[in-house]
Amino acid sequence: MTHATGLKYLKNGCLPLMWCPGCGHGITLGNMLRAFEELDFTNENTVVVTGIGCWGKSDDYLVTNALHTTHGRALAFATGVKAYNPKLNVVVLMGDGDGVTIGGNHFIHAARRNIDLTAIIVNNYNYGMTGGQASATTPSDSRTSTTVYGNPERELDVCALAEAAGANYVARGTVYHGWDLKNLMKEGLSRKGFSLIEVVSPCPTHFGRNNNMKVAVKMLNWLKEKGVTKEKYAQLTDPQKDGYFVIGKLVDKDAPDFNTRYEEIRARAMGS
Repeated sequence: MTHATGLKYLKNGCLPLMWCPGCGHGITLGNMLRAFEELDFTNENTVVVTGIGCWGKSDDYLVTNALHTTHGRALAFATGVKAYNPKLNVVVLMGDGDGVTIGGNHFIHAARRNIDLTAIIVNNYNYGMTGGQASATTPSDSRTSTTVYGNPERELDVCALAEAAGANYVARGTVYHGWDLKNLMKEGLSRKGFSLIEVVSPCPTHFGRNNNMKVAVKMLNWLKEKGVTKEKYAQLTDPQKDGYFVIGKLVDKDAPDFNTRYEEIRARAMGS
């Protein structure tokens, strides 16, 4: 068996990619495309839906079907795609600003409906494309271009929100833990119902520079230290847990997805 590269999903001549040196989007994209290949996704049966932002630029490089949508609304468009044609593999790429800040309401309801798609949210703790402003996931007391003395708000836990809203599959990885990340994506893409893969990623241009991590390697080492297993996290005392986050599979269940439930209701309405 040959090693999956994912290159067959990339447009010819698209390299080098546009992202800043040290950004984790290239690692994330590579692992996603390797997962596509290992699952035998085709360009014809796959739709990649993106919003606006650095990670949303990904669709420009792909030869799959793609739908580039408005900021914060990618999941609404993707819901329509999947509801109309349930046979498609629908993958939604969003950043923390796009996915759960501006797009937070759509995120809640996509998970609540358990629509059969996979949301890959790259969380770099700020709005990377527009100047490094704070987002809903910016850690409390962190510095951004709009919180220059520290963020007074508490950060949002994307995975906990997805679980509470009813997602079938929830996982978190980092770009430091690359192969583990690919396997989480592959598993999420295989699941029926709403799947969330949160990818914690460095933004050395903005978040890192503003928080004493100006070099990409320093941010990667930070992800290595702070991303821990559920078992290790459980061993920490509450004060020690500050700044750490759990990586790995967090939720895996098999509740009926939206299209399954919709067809049941339609059959009932038609008296069959």
